[in-house]
Amino acid sequence: MYVKVTRSGPRRYIQLVESFRNDEGKVKQRTLATLGRLDRMDGALESVINGLMKITGRAAPAPSPTLAFESSRAFGDLWALQQLWHSLGFSALSRTFAKTRHVMDVEALIRVMVFNRLCDPESKLGVLRWLETVAFPGLDVATVTHDHLLRAMDALIDQQATVDQVVAKRLCPLIDQDLSIVFYDLTTIRAEGLSESPQDLRQFGMSKEGVIARQFLLGVVQTTAGLPLYHQVFEGNTGETTTLLPTLQTVLQRYPTIRRLILIADRGLLSLDNLEALSAIRLDHGQPLEFILAVPGRRYHEFTDLLQPFQETCCQGAGHEVIGETHWQEFRLVMAHHPVRAAEQTRKRRDQIQALLDQGARWAGQLDAQDQGQTRRGRPLSDSGAKARFYRAVAEAHLSRIIRVDLKSDLFAYDIDESAKTLADMMDGKLLLVTNTTDLAAVEVVRRYKALADIERGFRVLKSELDIGPVHHRLPERIRAHATLCFMALILYRVMRMKLKAAKSPHSPERALASLRRIQAHRVRVNGEIPITGLSTMTDEQAALQ
Repeated sequence: MYVKVTRSGPRRYIQLVESFRNDEGKVKQRTLATLGRLDRMDGALESVINGLMKITGRAAPAPSPTLAFESSRAFGDLWALQQLWHSLGFSALSRTFAKTRHVMDVEALIRVMVFNRLCDPESKLGVLRWLETVAFPGLDVATVTHDHLLRAMDALIDQQATVDQVVAKRLCPLIDQDLSIVFYDLTTIRAEGLSESPQDLRQFGMSKEGVIARQFLLGVVQTTAGLPLYHQVFEGNTGETTTLLPTLQTVLQRYPTIRRLILIADRGLLSLDNLEALSAIRLDHGQPLEFILAVPGRRYHEFTDLLQPFQETCCQGAGHEVIGETHWQEFRLVMAHHPVRAAEQTRKRRDQIQALLDQGARWAGQLDAQDQGQTRRGRPLSDSGAKARFYRAVAEAHLSRIIRVDLKSDLFAYDIDESAKTLADMMDGKLLLVTNTTDLAAVEVVRRYKALADIERGFRVLKSELDIGPVHHRLPERIRAHATLCFMALILYRVMRMKLKAAKSPHSPERALASLRRIQAHRVRVNGEIPITGLSTMTDEQAALQ
């Protein structure tokens, strides 16, 4: 017995049919019942089926469930960052803010803004849009508002001293207490907006990109491993040399157990005042502060007499980097010469000089032709115009010490200072370092200083991966809070890099977070009931990063 669909014209009918053998033994079919037209059955057929199953003792099939899938949210990267946050002990900040009048969870909101810097840097309004796409562990993101984020930044600055103490206490175990070598450098952060406020940090100054812009300065102290220890914000027109001492004194207060400290700073921070003040600093154990400071290139000419013997005895004909040292005032002057870099700098400068001389010769020829009555298309060239244009080109090439334009002459005139050119050639490929260390060999002093490049990479992380600028905040307190959030994000970034390196992982922090971000949190509602939650299945690569 079986069900059969038959046709009668355009209509189709459902019939119950059985097979049998006739008297001749042939198989035949006969219709037992016509159940009706197929297009008019609706639910009648289901009731017949359920009735037959009930009679035969079989269970009726369960109705198909209705599934509603909600949008998946990124989870893996936030979970990893949260574990790192707790392992560093930064969750202790919750006790700091529990003593304040705030009813909101300030520590959780700070954590949100720090994690956002690492995962998808956005403005504070953009943080709310980002929260709609992530499953933040232990936080109801629907309750977070823009006002909450701003109030949390204000609370952070109100408790800045306590927050810094908590962070410093958690970082102390990661620092070598017997010998800590720290790097200090300064960068400029672009600020937007034209409004002004009292004690405004946004001031016009020369940025690291070589343009005058409204900005503020950010000084950062890091260890040789790249671990950030301290940061400080300065007004945008502050002189670099004046930022070193206040920053260093604060670092010594935050980490009083360090028994020996060597400070390494870049060229822009060297001044005679700094050297005298640094030499007078003592650690809590009476040990003097040691330092390695680079001499800025603009001051190399002051060391000509000291460099001349080194140039003649060690540098001429050298095929690899050579290092020597001498004394300058009461300090050691360590000198390094890189022949390949020197040859490249010399070639580049000579090409620039030749291009300028060719341009000057063309203008001089044009002026001579005009004096002889020859004419050409375009505006005639004047001596004063040629002098101004040529002087500007020389100044932009930073060659005014070598190519001297006679601005007092009525005629277009210039000459080459061969002694300045020879001096510039001698300075090519040189690195001059001033230090008061006594037990570090000259080679080790140079190696330690070259590690300063890591802090510059830290600034690139701040400006690119963490997207610290441009800053749209107006109030000084909000700018300082923004810098603190980015600084804490940099700590997480560096510790993550240290852990990945220790595990011999080929991943960078960016790549690791991008891989973990693919671990998604999912929610499914079945028949409109309470949703079922779950996570994406982890790959072997993601499991190795946990």
